Amino acid sequence: MRLARLALLSALLLAGAVRADSLDDALLKEMRLRHVPGLSVLVIKDGKVLREKGYGLANIEHGVKVTPQTVFQSGSVGKTFTAALIMLLEKDGKLRLDDPVARHLPGAPAAWEKITIRHLLSHTSGLGDPYEIIDFRKDYSDEELIALEATVPVRFAPGEKWAYSNMGYHLLGFIANRAGGKFYGEQLRERIFAPLGMGTRVISEADIVPHRAAGYTWKGGALKNQDWVAPRLNTTADGSLYLTARDLAAWDQALYGDKVLDADLRAAAFTPARLNDGSAAPYGLGWFVNTVKGRRHIMHGGSWQGFRAQLCRYVDDKLTVVVLANADSARPNKFADMIAAHYVPALFDAPAKPIADQDPAVTAQARAAMASFAAGQQPGNMDEELAKRFQPAMLKRVSELLTEAGSLRAVDLLSSKDADTGRSLRYRFSYANETLLVSAVLDKSGKFKSFNFSPE
Repeated sequence: MRLARLALLSALLLAGAVRADSLDDALLKEMRLRHVPGLSVLVIKDGKVLREKGYGLANIEHGVKVTPQTVFQSGSVGKTFTAALIMLLEKDGKLRLDDPVARHLPGAPAAWEKITIRHLLSHTSGLGDPYEIIDFRKDYSDEELIALEATVPVRFAPGEKWAYSNMGYHLLGFIANRAGGKFYGEQLRERIFAPLGMGTRVISEADIVPHRAAGYTWKGGALKNQDWVAPRLNTTADGSLYLTARDLAAWDQALYGDKVLDADLRAAAFTPARLNDGSAAPYGLGWFVNTVKGRRHIMHGGSWQGFRAQLCRYVDDKLTVVVLANADSARPNKFADMIAAHYVPALFDAPAKPIADQDPAVTAQARAAMASFAAGQQPGNMDEELAKRFQPAMLKRVSELLTEAGSLRAVDLLSSKDADTGRSLRYRFSYANETLLVSAVLDKSGKFKSFNFSPE
């Protein structure tokens, strides 16, 4: 009788676990579209967990389902912790954010002379990334990686522009190692993870990690296991962590109080950096900072080794959305937007309506650019700075994404605005399997100085 009752209870629990609502349906549809094996979602509103749920498989080969205990990789969401550690080290008096990088990294090249720690934190250093020259199967020492990265040309003067740089956060990790007197991952454990009850830790594929998900990549129309990289490259401070959705929820809630960062440090982290000309960057110290419908949105995404992550904090609404996926084909921002709109519909507008296209020649340029990207080629009408972003590895990735989108069916102009520096444009590109919003800026000479696209 006892076994029968247990069997009945198990059946009821399983039935409850698979009962889908409208949001479940939408998430599962997006997972199928993106070839995402597993997803972990956690939603907090006003300090209360509204949804904590796993979808699909953490490991395909063994048929293991995603649960709240499933461990994913953080990708660049880990930058939020690195930045916090650097600020804590400043509070300790072990460094200053306005210190030159060379003060903490002996042998730094002359080109880094005017780069400060603050520039690294806010992605305003002018540093690029080493991914065209790095050997992902080599176990670089800190000194070897610094020496390699010192050969990457600086793209602009510190503070002149904003440009995302993983390399800058590599350097922050090396600085933290020296200033804190021990490996930055151990410092994070002592100062953030353990006090908050988080199981978060630096990646180690050799260690036994309970509930660890496998990462996947979509290649040639099939799911493959994530690419292997050398162990030391899985320990850099740009985002090389194991964590769960619950860990990120604990981090989110701690950021409403003083347990890790006091009010002054939180304000510094969540305030957009100022460029040399006084304009605001889209990033503070370790966080993207913007507004959605007049409400503050503090967030970070991440991508690494077949994993994608998103942590979105709509702080004025006390709404937090955590999304962890184990496929590099996932669009965690799309999942997060769907979830946020489900709980606070006022955060999002209805889809924009097309407007009359008064300059079809410009639209033809945008179409040609997207066709070049789909073919894995660099469009010919980009300015020099934008062209540097689309190196072969990036073009290959973009080409794969657009191939997955299918054939182009329609292009609609959503907005066009002229300014002294050029024209800003926004389009909806409708493909067979995907709808993309494309934003571009043409300079006065007719070259693209900005070109971005994302799922609608």
